Amino acid sequence: MSPADIDTSVLVTTFRRPRHLELVLESIAAQQDVPRTFEIVVSDDGSEDQTADVVAAFAARSDVPVRFTSQPHAGFRLARVRNNAARLAQGRYLLFLDGDCVLPSHHLAAHWQRRRAGAALLGYCARLEEADSQLLIEQGLTGVNLAGLVTGDEARLLARRHRRAVWHGMIRHPTKPRLAGGDFGVWRSDFTRVNGFDERFEGWGQEDDDLGLRLRAAGVRLASILDATCSLHVWHPTDPTATSRWRDGVNVGYFERRGRLTACRRGLVARGRSDILWGLPRDIAASPLGRHVLACLAGCRVAAPGGDCEVEIAVNGPNRRFSHRAECRLLLVAADEKPDRWLASHADRTVDIPPDAAATTIEQMLDEVG
Repeated sequence: MSPADIDTSVLVTTFRRPRHLELVLESIAAQQDVPRTFEIVVSDDGSEDQTADVVAAFAARSDVPVRFTSQPHAGFRLARVRNNAARLAQGRYLLFLDGDCVLPSHHLAAHWQRRRAGAALLGYCARLEEADSQLLIEQGLTGVNLAGLVTGDEARLLARRHRRAVWHGMIRHPTKPRLAGGDFGVWRSDFTRVNGFDERFEGWGQEDDDLGLRLRAAGVRLASILDATCSLHVWHPTDPTATSRWRDGVNVGYFERRGRLTACRRGLVARGRSDILWGLPRDIAASPLGRHVLACLAGCRVAAPGGDCEVEIAVNGPNRRFSHRAECRLLLVAADEKPDRWLASHADRTVDIPPDAAATTIEQMLDEVG
């Protein structure tokens, strides 16, 4: 199959669960009512077990292309693992899946029937009980009604999640429904537009919430597909890095930052200062600090006066205002000055800096906004 023939890339992330991965791969192979114009990309976070052998053995008998990538393990880096899969993917539609979630045989068909331009489809998993999980056999998934293993309680939870997602879509809620990274589909063009997952998220949690907000900011509609399909989470002990409450995650502080960029800086590609569209005041050269800012942004893209931009800079001073429609607003204040009250109230970041440290400070502030 040539790359041009690949419609969908099923992206499976895994770490030290070879049995679960083998079940997931077999469930993908058992998909029905879809042409075999999809590929499977397995992205590993540095497992030192049988994971690579499992993928190789499956690829040898698969009737669709199978790709594999791995990175050295250096802590929980799920955002990067998912981006690694997307970098290899050749399909125009990306279906993300955790390596411990098997698929019912109609899962891909449901996505193909429901997907629409400008929309991402949000799934979720039903949690299998430990006894049912132990009964699953890798070689025996074909013809098994996996959806029939979903308990009544789990089915009701998924139905409730779907109803809430529909309601949130109807009222155009600014942050809901939330995206769960272990089971969702998105067009490659939309995923690329926001530069994928933000790899500054290291440790458990929030990288998928962040992606959902940035997709929404890019004009992508987030819609539930739980009335048509769900994945099934195969039981295993809870990951020791997971927190019992969302708010206890190590990434919450970064996630709740102000001035989030739609296209993150450390995603599928690294975006430096020259890749950002800047908004600058007309009189930026009127102060020593402003002239230093101009020097450190030499060669960067600058929006027209009053135009849309990604990051707008204001240099502190009386009677100055932010004048661009920006995703992030930075107020730079010389170390011996007091921030203007209006500017500070409208800025996402206010930082005191000496003039000779403008370039370093701007880079640090960009890291904070992502």
